[in-house]
Amino acid sequence: MKVLLLMTCAMLMSTSIQSKQNDFEPVEKLLQKALKSKLRTSKDKVRDSNRLPIQTLKFFGLKTNMKVIELLPGNGWYSKLLAPVLADNGEFAVALGTKRVSDNLLGEEGMEFITLIDPDANIHRKDGDKLFSMDEFDLGQRDVDIVFTFRNYHNFNYQARMRMNRAVFRALKPGGVYAMVDHTRRHMEEFNSENRRRIDPVLAIKEAQDSGFIFEDYSDLHHRTADQLLYEVGKEGVTGNTDRFTIKFVKPK
Repeated sequence: MKVLLLMTCAMLMSTSIQSKQNDFEPVEKLLQKALKSKLRTSKDKVRDSNRLPIQTLKFFGLKTNMKVIELLPGNGWYSKLLAPVLADNGEFAVALGTKRVSDNLLGEEGMEFITLIDPDANIHRKDGDKLFSMDEFDLGQRDVDIVFTFRNYHNFNYQARMRMNRAVFRALKPGGVYAMVDHTRRHMEEFNSENRRRIDPVLAIKEAQDSGFIFEDYSDLHHRTADQLLYEVGKEGVTGNTDRFTIKFVKPK
């Protein structure tokens, strides 16, 4: 009887794993194609082996029919991958600090379906401050499946981070995912010039939980033992090799 029960459990687990793999196959095919896009520069491509976009997006549970927002997309490194995946059956928007994506990507082949959400969050840095501030804002959505923030949470002070978390919480549907990747700072280390573009993952978890999120899962995809967490992330030898935490939060159902 015990042997039969164990065999049944093993079969159910195998079926579940296979189902998850099959769910991601359409995304992976589209990502493989997007990775070869002519829109991607040589600087984009050289980062692939470090950023591991396919594995990262699989961890966060991306599907082709989802409604997705990327916060602070920068030059659009991830936008160039997310937009083609979601173009036919999903929705994709970028929000906050969207100027470079707006100027350089909108209208390009495969990028036609990007929506700009640019709420007046008044992102600014006061004289003498090392971190950015922002006003309370709203993303104007209530049914989003995933909100991504890649390596930008560290740029803001406590009040701004909490305002961002609250805006994301409102935008996500129940069960929606808040996907966070950022440079790791030593736990409880005080702010200094070398760690200013890093953040303590324990602090990030606490702030997300204080905003109503559930800590769902953690991945070591971007764990880098060679990074001593001592130096500014832009320094030669450190940039591109930083230890990063990869955390999945969920809005309660």
